[in-house]
Amino acid sequence: MATIINMETIQKWNELPKNIQNKILDNVFCGECLVTTIVDYDMTLTDDGFVLLKGKCKKCGGNIVRVVD
Repeated sequence: MATIINMETIQKWNELPKNIQNKILDNVFCGECLVTTIVDYDMTLTDDGFVLLKGKCKKCGGNIVRVVD
C-alpha cells in the first residue's frame, strides 16, 4: 500500500491509466534482483514535478526507488 504525501502527487499519479500504474509498479530496478515489483512504498512529488516512489523490493526486501515522469 502507498503512503501519499500530498494531493498534487495523487493528481499526477491518477492521470495515468490503472494498467499503466500497475506496469510501473511491477517494473522497478533492484540492484540484487534486477526487475521487480515495488511494495510498501511512499509516493512524493519531486521539485521537477515527477512522481517518486520509494519502497522495498518484493523479492529481497531491499530499498528501491522509481521515478515516474
